[in-house]
Amino acid sequence: MNTPTHPTPSPLVPRTVPAALLEALAARFGAQCSTASAVCEQHGRDEGSLVAPPPSAVVFAHSTQDVQDAVRLAAQYAVPVIPYGAGSSLEGHLLAVQGGISLDVSRMNQVLSVNADDLTVTVQPGITRKALNDAIKDTGLFFPIDPGADASIGGMTATRASGTNAVRYGTMRENVLALEVVTASGEIIRTGTRAKKSSAGYDLTRLMVGSEGTLGVITEVTVRLYPLPEAVSAAICSFPSIEAAVRTTIQTIQLGVPIARVELIDRHSVRMVNAHSKLNLREEPMLLMEFHGSPASVQEQAELVQEIAGEYGGQAFEWATTPEDRTRLWTARHNAYFAAVQSRPGCRAISTDTCVPISRLADCLLDSVAEADASGIPYFLVGHVGDGNFHFGYLIDPDSAAERASAEQLNHQLVARALALGGTCTGEHGVGIHKMGFLLDEAGVGAVDMMRAIKRALDPQNILNPGKIFAF
Repeated sequence: MNTPTHPTPSPLVPRTVPAALLEALAARFGAQCSTASAVCEQHGRDEGSLVAPPPSAVVFAHSTQDVQDAVRLAAQYAVPVIPYGAGSSLEGHLLAVQGGISLDVSRMNQVLSVNADDLTVTVQPGITRKALNDAIKDTGLFFPIDPGADASIGGMTATRASGTNAVRYGTMRENVLALEVVTASGEIIRTGTRAKKSSAGYDLTRLMVGSEGTLGVITEVTVRLYPLPEAVSAAICSFPSIEAAVRTTIQTIQLGVPIARVELIDRHSVRMVNAHSKLNLREEPMLLMEFHGSPASVQEQAELVQEIAGEYGGQAFEWATTPEDRTRLWTARHNAYFAAVQSRPGCRAISTDTCVPISRLADCLLDSVAEADASGIPYFLVGHVGDGNFHFGYLIDPDSAAERASAEQLNHQLVARALALGGTCTGEHGVGIHKMGFLLDEAGVGAVDMMRAIKRALDPQNILNPGKIFAF
């Protein structure tokens, strides 16, 4: 297999935004349209390390009609439209690399219908996962996809997100049933239905899920729901090495234990989390696990995993059965990114993720850890190891070209290793700008050309989030 080439971010070639378009947007949207520098700058950055000039204007959509009108006006002037949800992406998805307008759908945040008997809910794209679960908690159901950040459902759909619960409940790919989408021409289409399965034509829902705003603007999402488990228990266990923790995970999965979550945190990240969240966790590689089911099944699962962990030197197995204790642990895990960034004041995180077949997880992780340790660059490591997915964050001085180059080289080596082991360049962050080159290495020229042909057919003016996934 060829070694991946370094990904090169899309060149900054802003298109002119005519004054006539800004006037038309102001006339149509009034206070819903802003050209204030602070607003534009806020919508011109995400949680990643890449930078680009801000958009020329921000339109705050309240309805599908608003989205349709904004896209039609942009199409009239061939100006880029960049969808914006919660701004939590990591790979430059919302950067205005070719200029244009940011279309903020965060105010489209309503639950439109709950079909409890069918275990589905239809929502607007701006609702966040936490707000969705708060809105439906009285039904006895929940939406399990948890990427860590309180991301919007539209953004999670657009990036094919997953997260900590994927080992049991799957990803957005499996859990999105139907969509309403505004196309590049301003047409409103619907894809999929609430039916559990269909063989009717091309699967346009799957085409849109993971398209990162390059094929359409999502305005409604229908997703699967799941019954709240009767019993939930969380546990942490420390290990003498990352390998021991990973081997425990692999054996757990291969034995068919229906564990809901299993997260790996390395010793550096545990130290950072302790400092940030004021915890006293053992500063050793740690697994954070969660079990769902009946009280008896949860106990059985946990005891079996504890036994497996003991075979690999696991110790300090601690339980968290109350909602408060579980929340404390998972909040600490979700804050790992912010804990890491705060551990080196003024730093930026070069964040990356890969996913490999679980049988190759230990090989991939251990070699990548050895490289990171040898580099001398501070880093954090967390992983949804139950499905072979893990994340590195290299903490660099943003003013140091040498540190940035070293971090990018580590990312390059990590992706090369994952691809050689039959994995992918990104398990859940998406391609965005940062991994455009890696997509070509993974999928091949022919497959990327097919993606490009679809893009050109559906968006001939290249106005929908241009400069992402691949060059047009």
